[in-house]
Amino acid sequence: MSKVILFANTDWYIYNFRIGLVRELRARGHDVILLSPPGNFHKRLQADGFKWFQFSLSRQGINPFSEIQTLWKLFHLYKRIKPDIVHHFTIKPVIYGSIAAHFLGRNNIINSITGLGHLFIDTGFITHILRGFAKTLYRLSLRHTQVIFENPEDQDTFIQNRLLNPKQTHLILGTGVDVKKFQPSPNKNDPPLVLFASRLLITKGLLEFVEAANQLQQKGLKARFVIAGTPDPGNPASISPEQIDAWQRFDFIETWGWQDYMPNALAKASIFCLPSYREGVPNALLEAAACGLPIVTTDVPGCRDVVADRVNGLLVPVRDSQALADAIEELLNNQELRIKMGNNGRQIALEKFSLDKIIEQTLSVYPQSI
Repeated sequence: MSKVILFANTDWYIYNFRIGLVRELRARGHDVILLSPPGNFHKRLQADGFKWFQFSLSRQGINPFSEIQTLWKLFHLYKRIKPDIVHHFTIKPVIYGSIAAHFLGRNNIINSITGLGHLFIDTGFITHILRGFAKTLYRLSLRHTQVIFENPEDQDTFIQNRLLNPKQTHLILGTGVDVKKFQPSPNKNDPPLVLFASRLLITKGLLEFVEAANQLQQKGLKARFVIAGTPDPGNPASISPEQIDAWQRFDFIETWGWQDYMPNALAKASIFCLPSYREGVPNALLEAAACGLPIVTTDVPGCRDVVADRVNGLLVPVRDSQALADAIEELLNNQELRIKMGNNGRQIALEKFSLDKIIEQTLSVYPQSI
């Protein structure tokens, strides 16, 4: 039996995106230890019988003394646990976890690059400086590790920037979707409902979604536009509570907040919309496709790995609210096209993104003994 650590920057990420992998590791007889800062989901992980260790981690912190102290604490935690395998997700766990494991002489290090995130999307001067520093840390930490990418563009970015050796890399499209849990619903909505469901971040295209909804409402189009999700204060692109309060006063948008069981929310939708600026492979799109919903999303890495234009949805230019409104309007006015694209999306989810297939692909990167 191997001792396996899975380390992410939120317990939310582990519970919502990796619980299938965690359960499969346990089913195979391994001692699974979960590591993250505390949040709203570690109690659920513990209730499921998993060992969870609290590890405080500042997602935006750049104070070198604090960050070195964080790395030092992680080194001592890894030294105490003595893992056989470590699997890291998201930027800081990948970098710090790999450095700590290297110092302890651990050879079985797996890193999942879950998307390039705000650090690679933002064009500001400070972010540019931090991006250069992050690249240096990536080169240091990723050596002699196995690295999983969720889309080919992210993989190429790391290779072209010489952050790793191409032979280290593996391409696995996302974290998978439970196609039994997420299934098409027979419900027919009148008027049609357009759903945006994600963390409430500017980089998810939320401002463009609201503007598109406003444009279509001004045209007199009969449809409901819904935002589901909550802000992510640890992310610099998070929407402010004041902005959400302002939207709640608009008559053309509905805010549903956090949805604890997404299949119920998706069952009410006619169209799913995620005009993101860049992704790894967004689970929100996988879930919508599995539920047989036509999708409007942006022609960017991650999103176009799920949606083929005019097959299971429509792709629009990034940061273009007018093009987004036009695409949504086309689907709202064509129920037959919505049904056709939804059926295609369900088939794509079954063939490419089912949770069982993605878990098997992920475990194939682990040492053969696992």
